[in-house]
Amino acid sequence: MEFDLIGSRLAVNFANTAVKTNLAEDRLDTWSDLLAFLAATNTISPARAKALADLETRAPDETAALLRASLDLRGSVRGILQARTAGAPLAPEWIEQINSLLAATEGYDRLEPVPGVGGNGADWRIGFAAREQGLEWLLAAIARSAAEIVAEGPAAPVRRCANPKCGLFFYDDSRTGRRRWCSMSVCGNRSKVAAHFKRKRWKAA
Repeated sequence: MEFDLIGSRLAVNFANTAVKTNLAEDRLDTWSDLLAFLAATNTISPARAKALADLETRAPDETAALLRASLDLRGSVRGILQARTAGAPLAPEWIEQINSLLAATEGYDRLEPVPGVGGNGADWRIGFAAREQGLEWLLAAIARSAAEIVAEGPAAPVRRCANPKCGLFFYDDSRTGRRRWCSMSVCGNRSKVAAHFKRKRWKAA
């Protein structure tokens, strides 16, 4: 399964799984969908995802509960991103949702090698090692990523794609801070094509 990871932040990419576009649609219908997203974003390793796959059979109630919790978290993160882009206040229940997961996944930061890269000094990142009690630890990194965006305040460079039909969010960490599209190859290119034909029609008239 493939995901359109254009958000530049884990929590933003997670929120975007709720949006149906020409490239993607809701990808969190099942336990395997959630594991696939976590593996695609290097939140867990592919080997860990494979090892957790049969939990749906061995612990159906627990995996169903975590899937519901993930959808609740996604709704809260989407609410936060929508509020930030609109300059609106954040609802207390969104913050409570994130804090409840952070509390359930108490752990510590540690240095981890970047997946797929050699282990020299420049190829490390700070990762979160959760206390593995229950399955909530699987959502720890997403909750932490969302908390970091909230903590940045209203100035956090969270944007919504300029294509009104798109609906995807992204964190604008571009050099100029003027990114407008979720992807230049998709929405950006369509806008250029539409503008080109509009100019041609105007000249023809």
